[in-house]
Amino acid sequence: MGARGVDADVRGEAVTPVETDVLIIGCGIAGATAALRLSQDRQREVTVITRAADPLDSNSRYAQGGIVTLGEDDSAELLVRDILAAGAGLSLPLAARLLAEEGPRLVREVLIEQCGVAFDRTDDGRLAFGQEAAHSRPRILHVGDATGLAIARALVNTLHERPNVRIVTMATAVDLITFPHHARDPLAVYEPITCHGAYVYERSLRTVRRYLAGATVLATGGLGRIYRYTTNPEGARGDGLAMAYRAGARVINAEYVQFHPTTLAVPGGESFLISEAVRGEGGKLITPDGRAFMSDYAPEWGDLAPRDVVARAIHHEMVEHGYQYVLLDIHSALPAWRIKERFPTIYARCMELGLDITRQPIPVVPAAHYACGGVWTDEWGRTTIQNLYAAGEVACTGVHGANRLASTSLLEGLVWGDRAARDIAARGALPVVKPEAVPPWEEEGLEEEADPALIWRDMRTIQHTMWHYVGLVRSAKRLARALRDLYHLKEEIENFYRTTRLNDALIGLRHCVQAAIIVAEAAQHNRVSRGCHYRDDSKSSGVI
Repeated sequence: MGARGVDADVRGEAVTPVETDVLIIGCGIAGATAALRLSQDRQREVTVITRAADPLDSNSRYAQGGIVTLGEDDSAELLVRDILAAGAGLSLPLAARLLAEEGPRLVREVLIEQCGVAFDRTDDGRLAFGQEAAHSRPRILHVGDATGLAIARALVNTLHERPNVRIVTMATAVDLITFPHHARDPLAVYEPITCHGAYVYERSLRTVRRYLAGATVLATGGLGRIYRYTTNPEGARGDGLAMAYRAGARVINAEYVQFHPTTLAVPGGESFLISEAVRGEGGKLITPDGRAFMSDYAPEWGDLAPRDVVARAIHHEMVEHGYQYVLLDIHSALPAWRIKERFPTIYARCMELGLDITRQPIPVVPAAHYACGGVWTDEWGRTTIQNLYAAGEVACTGVHGANRLASTSLLEGLVWGDRAARDIAARGALPVVKPEAVPPWEEEGLEEEADPALIWRDMRTIQHTMWHYVGLVRSAKRLARALRDLYHLKEEIENFYRTTRLNDALIGLRHCVQAAIIVAEAAQHNRVSRGCHYRDDSKSSGVI
């Protein structure tokens, strides 16, 4: 819906459109990897946009635990087996194999050799492999407990060295430009849906600019901010999912939202993730009265059970016994020096909040963490819309199935960012649509400024609705209530959107309510409990 409505009167725009060979929306590991690969052809112009002021501020930046590769006593076959087991029967074997076979090579060639990521090593100089939940081997590479930040910084620094890559910050994608929807030529209705870039709100200019591209890559990250409690950063509002859905792209597996079992539960610690690697290093979950409980729910795995099992176990303990949180004890497993060395970020953040994890257990609660579903892609990152690709958390490649295996998200972004770029490069020079074929954005006559209080309240309504009714445990009644509330709110937000001058918060609110409805509708449709989609009214519900 260009110009806020395809039939809007077009009077021109105040800014010149951007024309680029490839537009990448998002600058996390998937977007940055795609840009890096595409920049190898110095004749190709690549534009990367991010809504953040700092290109490092992406979902990838907050990944504490690490990135999967192959350990010393390991194989691609073992990694595939673990991915399929964690995915609860819904992971696509082809995608899992591509990840296991191509990922380790890309970690070595792109991250270590090309970008210089300094992963932790043992005293004798070998790469240090950690083990995390549901992995049969130690195979996780890490940089302390700030792996995502180290990878993001290395990738962005490398991109800054490429003269044909332009990174635009404070640029929020409003909607994808697609034909025939935005075409001025009425005969375009007979053509397949094709993406030609995006309408982008530039905060510095407070206006929307057309970014026109031969190919577009969605790498916008996740949607955790549709929930009240989440590990995700502020920008994880489901922007890419909402835009792709509105454009007509196929979306699958949206009900499978993974909740991280352990986020910090002390005042001021909201949304701070306590890495799964803490349990990988011997941390134990206990109740506030000191009772270990994971063996009751997962005798085979104990505290290293898959995330959905652990999160629901914690939730059940909290509901059953009225606990405000449970405790994660690492100080009984590791000496103080080792805790400080292995988890410096977690240690420092907890100390800021008056909690010494070398002496005390950590209060934790579950929080929305990762979207296993998303925009459907094939093995090359191609969506059902021509010239539109998706990679990273916004996409559903099939790797994660109904539940993501720990530390596979960064690797998936790396592999499919690379694969999407390779496919685009193999297609040669893709024509960029002429500006006169696309209507400019129209805001003339809009005087009303967005009221931040209204936006904040609507956002909180979405988050509380999703947390209580579309959270860890779902039912038909809760989902029906959620959808009634969300449909009504969406109508109000759309009216607000069409009569108000844009800002990033309003754009995000519109994306957020659409993403929430996508997840809630998928959860309502799927009556079978599997992986991280759990319905307590399902006859096929498995163990908690």
